Amino acid sequence: MSASNLLKQTMSRRTDVALHLAQHCLIIVGLVFALGFITPVSGEPMAEAFQALWPEISASADLAEAEEGRAERGASADSDGNALSPRMRGALAYVAQRYKVSAEAVRPVFEAAQLVGQERRIDPLLIVAIIGVESGFNPFAESSFGAQGLMQVIPRFHMDKLPGGANGRAFLDPVTNIRVGASVLQEAIQRRGGLTAGLQYYAGSSDAAGSYANKVMAEKARLEQAAQRRAG
Repeated sequence: MSASNLLKQTMSRRTDVALHLAQHCLIIVGLVFALGFITPVSGEPMAEAFQALWPEISASADLAEAEEGRAERGASADSDGNALSPRMRGALAYVAQRYKVSAEAVRPVFEAAQLVGQERRIDPLLIVAIIGVESGFNPFAESSFGAQGLMQVIPRFHMDKLPGGANGRAFLDPVTNIRVGASVLQEAIQRRGGLTAGLQYYAGSSDAAGSYANKVMAEKARLEQAAQRRAG
């Protein structure tokens, strides 16, 4: 759930609570005024009449407070479902500054990297580092070899990894691109038997010195340092 949708839901819940409390207050005020006209005839002191109404007033306030508490807990549960870890939040601040992009604009990229990383058992900061090296966080990037999107996936080699019914344009969707790119990376690591060799294979590099892998790992190290500084 996006931050804007979460805010709308929270405001809607609080509006409902306020309306509910207002309705109860209007009823109570009406009763108090009614008793003001009745008490001279009945002889019942106004203070005693108000005291008789106090349980209703107290119950209404308690109900409103309980409903607001439930609304806030619900909003918190919704936000936790998509919450970035402290480590990812620290890295997000670094990326926004380094690549001169809006933190809000790249937040969905970080959320997707975190989710896919958990699913694939790949460090999400490794995914983020590859995105930085490959595309500079431009979801519409395309190389002269036809590699597309955030993780620069070549469509003609990986159409089988797209969800059913999707066409080649799906590689420009940030979440789809991250899912496919992480799958390609996982296969490369398994095929080559290690992270460094897997990264080289992912990039299609035959450089024995592992320059591409070194570049990615250097960026990942900077992400880690940024996350630690923010946590500290």
